[in-house]
Formats: sequence, C-alpha cells, structure tokens
Amino acid sequence: MNFVAFERAKQGTGASRRLRISGKTPGIVYGGATEPQLIEIDHNALWHALKKEAFHSSVLDMEVAGKTAKVLLRDVQYHPYKQLVLHIDFQRVDEKTKLHMKVPLHFSGAEESNAVKVDKCMVNPIVNELDVTCMPSDLPEFIAVDLSKLEKGSSLTLKDIKLPKGVTAKIRGNQTNPVLVSVTPPVVVVETPAEAAPAADAKGKGKGKK
Repeated sequence: MNFVAFERAKQGTGASRRLRISGKTPGIVYGGATEPQLIEIDHNALWHALKKEAFHSSVLDMEVAGKTAKVLLRDVQYHPYKQLVLHIDFQRVDEKTKLHMKVPLHFSGAEESNAVKVDKCMVNPIVNELDVTCMPSDLPEFIAVDLSKLEKGSSLTLKDIKLPKGVTAKIRGNQTNPVLVSVTPPVVVVETPAEAAPAADAKGKGKGKK
C-alpha cells in the first residue's frame, strides 16, 4: 500500500492542534541512519487507510516531497471519544534487516470440518495474530489457516500450520507450541420432568365448603 505525507516544519502542542483543526494529522518517521522526520497526513485519507488490515501489517510506500520510502506503521494515538487520529508513528524499513511484526491470522474451513459438520462443536480462535520475524520482502499481509481438518476433542497449535517461506514465529514466555484454535463440544441440556403435584392438591382444586 502507498500513501502521501508532507513535511512538517513546526512541532509542539500548539502546532499539532492547529494541524488537526486544518484536517491534518501530525506524525513522525524514525529509524535507519537518518534523523527522525516530522510529517503530516490528510486526516480523512489516513482514517480510511487505518480501516484496512493491510495498512497495519504490510510494508508501506510513503511518498514525501516526490520521494518514496518503505515504512511500517508502529503506533497510532486516537482521541478518547472522537473519530480523530491524534498522532501516528512510522518506522523506516531496511530491506537488508529482519523486522518484527504482528501478522493477522485468517481462519477458513471450520464449517467443513468433522468437528462442526458432524459433531456440532464450537470452534474458538484463541489467537488472532501472530508475532513473526522475517525480511521485509517476505512479510505476508496475513497468514491463512485451514480449519477443515479439525476433529472433536482436538485443537490447532502453532506447529499445525505452515508459515510462509522466510517467516518465523516469535514465541513469548515458556510456551513452545501455543494453541491457536480450540474445539469445544456442544452443550447438552438434560431436561428433568416436572414433579407431579400432590394428589390431595389436585383433588382439592375447584372444591368449596359444603
């Protein structure tokens, strides 16, 4: 994906506030051998771009003053209750250096699995994105995960999926093979018959004193 940014000369709270009033969002680009670069982006264009998954997980082409640079989205600051982006951070990409990113998982095929189709189980994604390391040229927009082989009583772990070429999962903590998707058996509701009313109460209904 590509987007257009503009050089920003002034910084500070007052300058940023004036930018937002004029429909622009202040930002910064850091990393690499050069100094951090102050930028501004049209807010409406940025707002729509942020709704796209690829803008968060892909190497982006940023055009500034007629020059294009490879960057990654690193941080977005939103207003607490307004539909407003307060600030945005990008990191320059070195094509010869591995990067660390969160890549979304796209699940498919659950409805075709025996777990769902035959045994009526519930398929519950536990992880929706994966930490990976790879070269910028190998960064996938997403990782496809096929759930069509799931069975009742099983689960899907990291070792069960095939990562794209050049991509390595970065596992945190002591887990060596974390669960990505769990399979929950259907809930069986056992109905108990209502207790019969006492015979005396049944006979006494509708009778008055003589």
